[in-house]
Parts: sequence; structure tokens; C-alpha cells
Amino acid sequence: MKKELRSTSNAVFSLKYHLIMVIKYRKKVFSDEIIVQRCKQIITETIIENDAEVINMECGIDHVHVLFSTKPSISLTKLINVIKGRSSRLLRKEFPELKKDLWGDAFWSPSYYLATTGNVSLNTLINYVENQREGM
Repeated sequence: MKKELRSTSNAVFSLKYHLIMVIKYRKKVFSDEIIVQRCKQIITETIIENDAEVINMECGIDHVHVLFSTKPSISLTKLINVIKGRSSRLLRKEFPELKKDLWGDAFWSPSYYLATTGNVSLNTLINYVENQREGM
């Protein structure tokens, strides 16, 4: 991944995240390629509408990985809740056959995994910060 800096009027940043969302009960919903493509489309549209950018995305049989970038002003919790809520609502509406495996109003497990990604290792950053006063 290339190093990409974005900016606003008062900040320069490179904020990239890895999000994993799991289907409720680990149901193998993504065995149907039509559902996979629609899910990816909904997630992409939702991320773009919330002023973020999709870097990459792929579905496993019962989960989805999303790499995305945002501005510092974006609330990650709100963004993830919007992604999960909108995709759940639309997928259950457009694919009523999902109700046999996913009853109620659930599509995603309530939990998720989120990690920051970076262009350098944590050890490199620690070393860089620790050595800021050298040579002064």
C-alpha cells in the first residue's frame, strides 16, 4: 500500500483501518455471489456517503473484511453502526430467503474487529518518538 497523505484545512493525516464484521451465528450467507456483490456495493456506497474511502474489501463465507480510510473528524463507531445497520436492513429486504437462517432483525453479529493500519511498524514509531530530543 502506498503512503497517502490527505489533508483538511487544519490537519494532515493518513488514517486507515481494517474492519471485520461477522454474520450472526456464523451463517454461511456469502456462498451466494449475488449476495456478496450486493453487500459489497451497499458497504461501499455507505462508506463513500459518510466521507470515507474504501481501499479494498472481500467476503469470506461468513464474514467481510473492509479496508478503509477516513478523516480525523469521522466517528468510527457511528460509521460502523451505519454500515452494519444499512447493509443488514437492505440485504434482509432484498433477499428474503435469508430469514430461514437469520431470524429477527439481525444480519451481523453485534461485535466487530477494528484495527488501525500503518505504513511503519509500532517499534519504528516508538523509536522515532523516543529519539526526538537527540541532537538538540
